[in-house]
Amino acid sequence: MTATPLPLAASRRTDALLPVFIAAFCIIWSSAFAVAKVALADCPPLLLLSGRFLVAGLLVLGGCALFLPASHFRRLNLRDIAALAAMGILNNAVYLGLSYVGMTHVSSGFTAVLVSANPLLTALGAAVLLGERLTGRKLLGLVLGMIGVAIVVRSRIVSGHEDPLGTAYVVGALLALTAATLMFKKVRTSASLFVGSGIQSLAGGIALLPVALWREDVASIHPTLTLGLSFAWLTLAGSVGAFSLWFFILGRTSATRASALHFLMPPLGLMFGWLLLGEPVPPLDLVGIVPIALGIRLVTTAPAVQKR
Repeated sequence: MTATPLPLAASRRTDALLPVFIAAFCIIWSSAFAVAKVALADCPPLLLLSGRFLVAGLLVLGGCALFLPASHFRRLNLRDIAALAAMGILNNAVYLGLSYVGMTHVSSGFTAVLVSANPLLTALGAAVLLGERLTGRKLLGLVLGMIGVAIVVRSRIVSGHEDPLGTAYVVGALLALTAATLMFKKVRTSASLFVGSGIQSLAGGIALLPVALWREDVASIHPTLTLGLSFAWLTLAGSVGAFSLWFFILGRTSATRASALHFLMPPLGLMFGWLLLGEPVPPLDLVGIVPIALGIRLVTTAPAVQKR
C-alpha cells in the first residue's frame, strides 16, 4: 500500500506528534489485559472474544471497502486468503482465546508480563526455523528475558498468587502468538496491511464463535454498562485503534525501532492491573521485569553503527 507523501509542514507536525501516538499505542496495548479482565466478570471469555473479532473485522474491512481502491481486494487470491485466515486463527482465536481463558484463573498483570516475552521467543524461533542470525546481543537479551520470566513465574506460583492451570493457558497463548509471528515473517501475501488485519480478525471470530457457543452459555452474559464500555475499548481502541496507530508508527520509524516498544509492556501491564483491578504487585515482580524489559530491548534493537 503506497501512501501519498505529506506536505513538508504536515510531515513536520506529524513528526512532532509521534511521541504522543507512541504513548497512546503503548497505553492501549498494555491496558487491554486489565480491561479484558474487567469484561470477563460479565461475559465468558470465548463469547467476548468472538464478538470482538467479528465486529472489529467487519469495521476494518468496511473501512477498507470505503476508503481504499477496489484493487486492494481484487489482487487477493485463495492462497492469500487462506494464509491470512490461518494467521488470524493463530493470532486471534488461539492466542487471545487461551489468554482470556487463562485470565479467568490468573491476574491480568501476570498475563501481560508472560505474553510480553513474545519478542524473545520469536527471536529464538526465527534463528532456529528461519535461519536468522542469533547475535551475541540477542542471545544476551534472551538469557536476561528468560531469567526475568522465571523470577516472576516462580514468585507468583510459590506465593499462591497465581493458579498453575491458568499459567499453563497463558504459556500456551504465548507459544501460539510466537507461532503466528513466525508465520507472518515467513508467509508473504499480496494483501495490504489493513485488509490483512481485517481478514485475520474476521477469520478469528468465525473460527472461535462455534467453539464459544459449544463451550459457553449465552445466558451467562450480563449486559452491564461496564461490559459495554470494556467491549467498546477492546474492539474500537484495541483491535481497530491500536492497529492503526501501529501502522502510523511503522510509517514514521523503522520496524526494529517500533518493535522495541514491547519493552514497555511488562511494567505498564502490571501498572494497569494494579490501577484498574487492585491486583497486588509482589516485590519480586519489580525485580523480574527489569531483566525482561532489558532483554526485549536488546533483542528488538540493533546496536548503533559507529561512524568514521
